[in-house]
Amino acid sequence: MFNTLEDIAALSESVELECKLAAGQDGKGKLPADLWTTYSAFANTHGGVILLGVREKPIGRFHLEGVSNPQRLITDLFNTLNNPSKLNCNLLSDRDVQQVELDGKTLLLIRVPAANRKQKPVYLNGNPLNGNTYRRLHDGDRKCDDATVRRMLAEQVQDSLDTRILQGFTLDDLDKETLHAYRNMLATHKPDHPWNAPDDAEFLRLFGGWRTDRETGEQGLSLAALLMFGHGAAITEAAPYYFLDYQELPEQGDSDTRWLDRVVPDGTWSGNLFDFYRRVSRKLMADLKVPFVLKDGIRQDDTPQHKGIREALVNTLVHADYLDRASVRIQKWPSGFEFRNPGVLRVPAELALQGGESDCRNRTLHQMFLMLGLGERAGSGLPKIRAAWENAGFKVDITDTFEPYDQTLLRIEQVGDTKTTQKKTTQKKTTQKKTTQKTIARQQAILDVIQNNPHASRAQIADALGDLTADGVKYHLKRLQQAGLIERIGADKGGYWQVVNAGEQADE
Repeated sequence: MFNTLEDIAALSESVELECKLAAGQDGKGKLPADLWTTYSAFANTHGGVILLGVREKPIGRFHLEGVSNPQRLITDLFNTLNNPSKLNCNLLSDRDVQQVELDGKTLLLIRVPAANRKQKPVYLNGNPLNGNTYRRLHDGDRKCDDATVRRMLAEQVQDSLDTRILQGFTLDDLDKETLHAYRNMLATHKPDHPWNAPDDAEFLRLFGGWRTDRETGEQGLSLAALLMFGHGAAITEAAPYYFLDYQELPEQGDSDTRWLDRVVPDGTWSGNLFDFYRRVSRKLMADLKVPFVLKDGIRQDDTPQHKGIREALVNTLVHADYLDRASVRIQKWPSGFEFRNPGVLRVPAELALQGGESDCRNRTLHQMFLMLGLGERAGSGLPKIRAAWENAGFKVDITDTFEPYDQTLLRIEQVGDTKTTQKKTTQKKTTQKKTTQKTIARQQAILDVIQNNPHASRAQIADALGDLTADGVKYHLKRLQQAGLIERIGADKGGYWQVVNAGEQADE
């Protein structure tokens, strides 16, 4: 709330605040013509406040002017909001418009809520296309291109995006090895399930992988089946922007190495979602600590943090908009994780973290993972992730953004972690020589390769190991050199490696 003139002077327009004079040409008060673009922009992003009766002069400095005849402005506001030729959707009620008295003058404060997906796009002039739809980016109202508007329209009418029948696609577009791996996992998880017995075609039909449109009679492979089990080339035919990316990153202070490990659809594996899940889930959890806990005499290796990471990965895959322009990207680094999916949140971030409200973008995919005991119903996934990792001293946050493309980010990070503290953590790790079993195994494998072939290049070492990129090999070679375990004899080109002491181990 604004209580003093100093509060007005301290204002600055932002992604959630717009100040306008509303004086009119005659100074008697009139709604500004560009009020409606700001209304559309706030409604189509995260909402915001429009403050009428404030003059900006010079640029960036605000002064209280007040509005004349505020009741007339309020009447004009609601008349226009309910005029379908001007605006397609009125999101305001009386409680969203307040008169604020300050220093003998009246301000109008208009709170514009964010529209839900059934209400978007909020647009002007009876046509959502051709520059009539806006979003709030930084401190300005930006026109949405027609592709963005069409994505909003699709989100509005399609509860689940993955049920679409793909014309011209057949069972031959599926990777049978991936499909059978899924069926084997289902049979192990639910050995008595009736869906274990039918052949592949009937199995796909049962969960919606092969669909029939009851209105048109059209039959065919659904987008869900292709995404989950398809060949990579076929998937990108149906979803041209489809891309999956897992990156294991080094410490923040090591700028010479881009990543230690990476998984992308590179032609060496199917490139579909289930195959990606199987490969990446193991890598994400490889370094998680497992305390010694017994239950009924059996050690429990599946901690709440393990479950939280699996849930975060599934959550990313089933909420992604695979027809949008961002990619699925999973990042792991020493201080945490980040999960990115294309498409903004369908429910507000605070409700998603609180739980109890779910609006899954790909409900067939969600059901497929649920059949294996992966994923949560009724919006309980994020609260469980949050509880598990906050109890371990991490911060869990979820946000969405519209730049450069629509995307949602789930971040799990050590509390208080910054670039500076990451560097300090790196130095501390180096002095204490504290390594994980995974690092020890990788570095010993590199030493074995060098002993057998001292002239091996980074690329040749990576090929020999199979689970590291050349950049990852470079990272570990650097650590081995720093520890005095290997030496480089001669130039980078034409030289060779010499193992000094293979009985010790370098720091990570």
